Amino acid sequence: MLAIDTNILVRYLTGDHPQQSVRARTVIDGDEVFVSTTVLMEAEWVLRSVYGYARAKLADAFSAFAGLPSVTLEDPMVAATALGWMKQGMDFADALHLAKAEGCEAFVSFDRQLAKAAVAVGVVTVRTP
Repeated sequence: MLAIDTNILVRYLTGDHPQQSVRARTVIDGDEVFVSTTVLMEAEWVLRSVYGYARAKLADAFSAFAGLPSVTLEDPMVAATALGWMKQGMDFADALHLAKAEGCEAFVSFDRQLAKAAVAVGVVTVRTP
């Protein structure tokens, strides 16, 4: 199994670079690959902020990618939960943080938008200190 970096995932999903995209497809389609949660989070940020992808489109693309037989996610249940919340409008990084905090009494943050988004999707309570 090969662990892939963010740039491999981005090239695979966008197909925007003639040589690198082909090489990324060769790796992902030809080998079993491991994708860490941090790679997913960074790829989401790159695709949203640099490429202008909408959250719903990203959630669908990541879900389809995660379903490939050659792909193993570090924490598939957390990723699936976070992608679901992202489809409901939550920031992906925030959704990952909250998904990892399930089972805790609360998630403490100064981010009021995060608290509001958490209430909207009915997840872990977010408290301000």
